[in-house]
Amino acid sequence: MSELFEKIGISAQLAAGLGKAKIVVPTAIQTKVIPLSLAGRDIIGQSATGTGKTLAYLLPLFQKIDVSKREMQVMILAPTHELAIQIQRQIELLAKNSEIAVTSTPIIGNVNIARQIDKLKEKPHIIVGSSGRILELIQKKKIMSQTIKTIIIDEADRLLDDKNVDSVKAVLKTTLKDRQILLFSATITSNTLAIAKGIMRDPEIITIAEESNDRPDISHMYFVAEQRDKIEVIRKMVRLINAKRALVFINKSDDIEETTEKLIYHGLKAASIHGSSVKGDRKKSLEDFRKGNVQLLVASDVAARGLDIVGIDYVFNLDLPEDPQVYLHRVGRTGRAGESGIAISIITKQEVALVHKYEKLLKINIVAKQMEHGKIFDKYKAVRK
Repeated sequence: MSELFEKIGISAQLAAGLGKAKIVVPTAIQTKVIPLSLAGRDIIGQSATGTGKTLAYLLPLFQKIDVSKREMQVMILAPTHELAIQIQRQIELLAKNSEIAVTSTPIIGNVNIARQIDKLKEKPHIIVGSSGRILELIQKKKIMSQTIKTIIIDEADRLLDDKNVDSVKAVLKTTLKDRQILLFSATITSNTLAIAKGIMRDPEIITIAEESNDRPDISHMYFVAEQRDKIEVIRKMVRLINAKRALVFINKSDDIEETTEKLIYHGLKAASIHGSSVKGDRKKSLEDFRKGNVQLLVASDVAARGLDIVGIDYVFNLDLPEDPQVYLHRVGRTGRAGESGIAISIITKQEVALVHKYEKLLKINIVAKQMEHGKIFDKYKAVRK
């Protein structure tokens, strides 16, 4: 089966490495991106979360990197620590499985910079990290960006927003004009597209439409409660459905710690991640969640960007986002890899209008439910009885 990757230009050695990870059929985004990337084109790639965008850019990179040279050849920019570490892990796994001696190191903020400088002395082929810390190390002359041949901008809608765009542009200015840029995101706004075109050379735009039969198998439902009762509702529900691994989303980072403490107080195993988490705490929360030591991971949208954790069976929304696409990102954490998942929103009466907006724009059905006497009913069927 590895010949399917070879047909789009991937070497037999790399394809065999993918086979060890049981990856034998390229996804739609990989099929489109890989040949163009190997040909040196700048690319803007948009496709849904979980469709294989990371491998779409890593495979051509592995093929193009000259492992005989001890120099930095690739820079991957990512908006969060978690995503940078996930990419780093995927690079390490691909290098191990394919037996291609590509080296890499993560360069992220809030980490001992002296340790990173030591790692850079080893001349890794790839650096993965935040534009802010990478720019700082370029300015300190610890990263020689003139040898960079390819730059990846992952989660571009986030990296090119008002908060990050200046540092991204500053990093790009230090690299050679003929470098290749590949930009990826699950969603690309018109503003992101305009900025991207300004920093790239005649980019090829690849958009993979989400086919209805490719959509994850997710059941959507909502329960109406007073704001003050939401914690009590989720407490009862988690016990009732015996949720083993669930994400809980909240709009404001400031409310996350308090919510997590309330859940723990009520006897639930909960941990949290948010934008201002101390890195060590955040890492422990993620590891505990992955290992099943905690059943609920309370998160903000910022902190959850790029998270790819297998086996999430439920996603809870304690607040609804204004943007339907953000809702789609949240619930897309469940129902992956052929598994079914359930998205549960606990909302106030005022938020019901948002649910109807989601249904209309996303073409999904979100069923009103209610909980009574330890059982869950369809709300309107229950009323008619």
